[in-house]
Parts: sequence; C-alpha cells; structure tokens
Amino acid sequence: MIKIIIIEDEKNSRDILDSMLQQHFKNVEVIAVCKNAEEGKTAIESLSPDLVLTDIELEKKPVFEMLQQLSSINFEIIFTTAHEQYAIQAIKFSAIDYLLKPFSLEDLSEAIKRYEQKKDKQQSAGQFNALFHNLKHIQKDAKKIALPTTNGLTIVPLKDVIRCEADVNYTNFYLTTKNKMVVSKTLKEFEELLNDYDFIRVHHSHLINLHHVKNYTRGEGGIVTMTDGAQVDVSRRKKEEFMKRLAAL
Repeated sequence: MIKIIIIEDEKNSRDILDSMLQQHFKNVEVIAVCKNAEEGKTAIESLSPDLVLTDIELEKKPVFEMLQQLSSINFEIIFTTAHEQYAIQAIKFSAIDYLLKPFSLEDLSEAIKRYEQKKDKQQSAGQFNALFHNLKHIQKDAKKIALPTTNGLTIVPLKDVIRCEADVNYTNFYLTTKNKMVVSKTLKEFEELLNDYDFIRVHHSHLINLHHVKNYTRGEGGIVTMTDGAQVDVSRRKKEEFMKRLAAL
C-alpha cells in the first residue's frame, strides 16, 4: 500500500485529487490532505509518507521553502502545477516527476506507475539536492542533472558533460572525468531537455556540449573534434544551425 499525502491550497483541486486516488487506486492510502505548507510539513514529519503530491506554489509561496526545512526527504514527490514555470526546468533536470493541471485520471495513473517502477527509493535525497541547487543557481554552467542509471541516480554538473551518444533506448554520457555513463533514457529526451543549455544535436546519434568543441573540420557536414578527442560527424542538415550556435557562444 502506497501512503500518500496531498498538499494543495485550492479546495476544488484538493477534493478532485483526493477523490481520484480514493476511487481508482486500490494500492493507495491517502493518509493526509493538507491545505497549506505548514499543514503539509507537520503531516510529512508525523506520518512518514511514501509519496507526496503537492502543488509547486502554495498560498503564493513556492513549496520548496517548506521542503528545505525538513530534516530529511525519504519519500518521493510528484509536483502539480497549472503553469509551465521556471521551476519545471529545475524539476526536469532533477528527474523528479510532475503533472500539469488539469491532468486526467490516465495522467495520474501513469505517474503512480512511474513511482512504482522506481527501483531505488533511496535516491530522493540526491534528486532534491540537485533540485535545490538548480533553483538557487540559474546560470547554465552551474546546473546539475540527475541521470537515471541501472544502479539508481547519479548527479552530474552539466558543464562536465562533453557529449551524449544514442544507444537504442539508452544514452551514453561521456564526461570530463573520462567516465562513460549508460543512462536509461533516449537521446531525444535529452535533446529536448538540454537544447537551451548550449547543447545541440549535430547528428541522429550525437548531442554535443558546444563548450567542449575543440575543433571543426569543414566538409559536406563537417567533423567536430571534442575535448575528449572524440570526432563527431555533423549532418549536412544540421551544419548551418551548428555554425550559428557555435558563433553565438
């Protein structure tokens, strides 16, 4: 049985979420329904939930302030929000789940399934450390990303990622530490996440960090030499965009 706490300052949203969970999920027990951060903090500390569903903003204040006051975070969270706000990007980088309102029963069901499929329930602390770091450091080169591997999650500074290479449903990350990490997400997912952070997909199988480009050799598409010595083909259709992005750094 999954013990869940709901924290939501809008009564209608609170009631709908509670009803959805109570009526449609036999493996769920809603142990508290809270209307603000103070009630949520008290419930979390006294009831030890497995999972917390909370709005990002409670009474016009970010819920992160309350979370940082907890002595430990040994539970999972699914954030809910009606807006694609700045915090969503930090949440994505931290590999923490979220739902955009209004969400359907199917959306909620998928989120609960993702929670159940997580093998390592001890990864929350690292994820939240990355989240709080990214909320505090808005600079691109200061951000950290949580990478899901077969052993759990590894938190990596974004500036240490040289390149990412597609490997069917996985992605190989090559780091400045000379480590190679096999990450259980597709290259397309990382392309969408990292495009605004000076990463560019120069080839169907490669996403590169423009700050780690050492040399470019002209050609039909050309070849990029990265700081780790790797040579990466640039596809002809990506050449113009690559040259513009590189020049804009």
